Amino acid sequence: MKTICVTGHRPAKLPWGYRRYGEDYQKYIDELTRRIEKYADEGVTHFISGAALGVDTDFAEAVFAFRERTGRDVTLECALPCPNQSLMWQDEDAARHSRLLKAADKVTVVCDRYYRGCMLERNMYMVDHSDIVLAVWNGEQSGGTWNTIKYARLREKRIDIISLASEDGDI
Repeated sequence: MKTICVTGHRPAKLPWGYRRYGEDYQKYIDELTRRIEKYADEGVTHFISGAALGVDTDFAEAVFAFRERTGRDVTLECALPCPNQSLMWQDEDAARHSRLLKAADKVTVVCDRYYRGCMLERNMYMVDHSDIVLAVWNGEQSGGTWNTIKYARLREKRIDIISLASEDGDI
């Protein structure tokens, strides 16, 4: 079984923020969909999402849409950093998260409680259990997405990047 995980930013660091509409957002969703199709054609059958707000949730929903549209036999695992990941989220986001977990084929809770490093531990779990890491990255060399890219390099994983950097700084 070939596996891919996704890493990416929370809404505040995405060019469109919390708005899930508009031309830029649709281009990004179209690119996620295109990549999922490409990976499935390469033999990827298992997808892992960290189930956080932003890229993680968008990726998971795109996997579900791909599976429904094509009937392909692919699975989605949600890797949670701790049992109460969505505890402090807005009601709408928590409800979206709950729907995502109910639809997932597998839910893995990496740490038994919240602590400062549990997100990092979740990201390491995803990389360690994947052949490919898809990063949706704005080019900032700090934060969880950057740390996950660095860890994936250290583990010698194939890393594909959807760049959110400006035209001048495109990767």
